[in-house]
Amino acid sequence: MKQAVLALAALIFLGISMPVIAGNSLISAGERKKVAKSDLSITPTSEWNRLGERPGRRAETWTLDGEALNDVTFYGGIEPNKTLFAEVDKRSQPLPRVSATMLITDIPSLFESSYRIAFATPLMTIDNVTPAIFAGHKGVKFTYSFVRQGEDVHRRGEARAAMIGGALYMITYEAPTLHYFDKSVAAFRQLADSARF
Repeated sequence: MKQAVLALAALIFLGISMPVIAGNSLISAGERKKVAKSDLSITPTSEWNRLGERPGRRAETWTLDGEALNDVTFYGGIEPNKTLFAEVDKRSQPLPRVSATMLITDIPSLFESSYRIAFATPLMTIDNVTPAIFAGHKGVKFTYSFVRQGEDVHRRGEARAAMIGGALYMITYEAPTLHYFDKSVAAFRQLADSARF
């Protein structure tokens, strides 16, 4: 009888915790994976964890050590008149929208404005913007710094993006400046370099 009660308790525990566990998945090294509900694919050289929660309809996030310590977010073909993230307060603070006529140099400011509104991040700067090739197309590479509202942790980020077929494709990496950014930035750059259609 005691074993039956313990087995039932274990099943109840698994049933309660399973949805959280089931939302995340392991991405194996060497396996080409399509990301963000798009035809953009990536080949990681190390294992990553794909988080179940999505920042936007056509976006997904991967992490090595946990979302608070490092994360890579893929944006897979954000179409004109769409936002990077779900609206927080569309009436009083609408998010900026992608435009089919955007120049690649407009992408960093769209990203900065979106972050400031969606995450209430007043302390954010775009630090450096340079031309780059992303997924075989002319694009942009930029770095940024920010502090999340209610935190004292300074974070750095790096992104690569391009307008392809009138839609925005982008990959971003961010982590706390102290230790974690430098620890995993090479793994991010490998992912960005492997981006293909």
